[in-house]
Formats: sequence, structure tokens, C-alpha cells
Amino acid sequence: MLTDIERFLDQLGDEARAVAMQHFRTEIGVETKSDATPVTKADRAIERRLREMIASRYPTHVLVGEEEGGRIADGISWVIDPIDGTKSFVTGLPLFGTLVAILEDRRPICGMVEVPVMRERWIGVADRTSCNADPCVVSACAHVRDARLCSTDPRMFSGEAARSFATLAREVRVTRFGTDCYGYAMLASGHVDLIVEDGLQVHDVMAIVPIIEGAGGIVTTWAGHAIDAAFQGDIIAAATQSLHDEACRWLGQPRR
Repeated sequence: MLTDIERFLDQLGDEARAVAMQHFRTEIGVETKSDATPVTKADRAIERRLREMIASRYPTHVLVGEEEGGRIADGISWVIDPIDGTKSFVTGLPLFGTLVAILEDRRPICGMVEVPVMRERWIGVADRTSCNADPCVVSACAHVRDARLCSTDPRMFSGEAARSFATLAREVRVTRFGTDCYGYAMLASGHVDLIVEDGLQVHDVMAIVPIIEGAGGIVTTWAGHAIDAAFQGDIIAAATQSLHDEACRWLGQPRR
């Protein structure tokens, strides 16, 4: 039986899907933000609509979004990434999604990944994760040599982190790039075993933590620390503890 929060996350996902599909593969203008990443009116429209819905239902909760900002606080905070994978969105590729996370005292406790074109939605709450209402379970992969590894872009790594990632990538069975949030969703569903990334922002990761953990996986920083509001950009998600530990040994702990 769905909880109230799951039903509300479903409503947010429906709205995000509707707005995204109005603009996908249309002649939409693309702007470049100060951090050199792209943004469109679809990003802004989705975030604005989700903020309105959340504020109407939970007026005392803190709202944080990629486009309109905000700061995570004690108590309950919502973190919104209206289009994770804007580069995919503007090039007509379907593997972008909307991420919504609920944090309690700066730690993620619920998350949603809505992938509009694929008509797939992952929701992670408490100790369970579902995709389109069907339960999700991670794979049983235990070793790097057997792992299917995903990462968004090899250029997201630099210096020692780039060398560490390249070393790990040579050891796995399969490596795929360009996945953004969809890779994490595939990990929760058992099709990907390992994800390693760097240079991310808080809004990129908060929703995926409960989704991976609810499916039985592990998500930490490269140094093995929990993901919270102090997140500094590096993340490793793995299907099993043994795979996570082995991958961490290959990665080491890159110095900043």
C-alpha cells in the first residue's frame, strides 16, 4: 500500500513528466549558466511547478533547487533537480530525469527519479524502492572484475581522481558513459552494478541515495562517508558491500 508521501511523489512525477514532454525535441532555447552548464525554460518551468506544489502542501518545509537555489536546513528540506541530464534533453536523447529528494536533518530519507520519455519512475522510501510500483532489487555482483560500471562523463574526473577512475574502469567487465540519473536507476533495478562519479552537486545525488539503499545497494563518498548536505562531489554507488569495498580500494581516496 502506498504511503501519503509516495502518492505525493507520484503526483510530482506526473507533473514533471507533463512539463518535460511539452518541450522535449522542440525548438527550445538553450542558455549557458555561469558554471558552463546548459539550462532551458523546461528546467525552470519544472522546478517552479514542483516548488508550487510542495509549498502548497508543506508550507513550513525548506525548498532547494538547482535553478532557484536555497539552502538545506535542519528539519525537513526538499531538494529538486528539474532536469538531471540537460545535455541529453537538449540533444534529443531520452535518458534525462527529474530528481526530488526529501531530507530530514540534512540526510536524504526519500527520493524520486522520474524519467519522462521512458515513462519510468523510481521511488525510494524507508527500506524499499519501486519502479512503476514494482519492487526493485540490486544485483548480487560481488567483484569489480564482474561489474557493469556506469558514469556520466570521463571528463568529470581530473588529476588523481581521473587516474584512479581510469584504473578502476580497466578492471570492470563493462563500462558505459552518458547515463546521468538513469544509471543509478538501472543500478537499483539490478542492470548496473557500480557507478563512480566526481564533481557533482547536492541536487544531483540526494534523490538517488534512498533509491539505491531501498533496493539493497550502498552509496557513499569515495572515502566511504555517508552522503549528506556536506557532500563535496565524489560518489560511489554499488550493488553489494563487497563490490563497494573492492571498488573503494581500487579508487583509493583522491586528495583535493
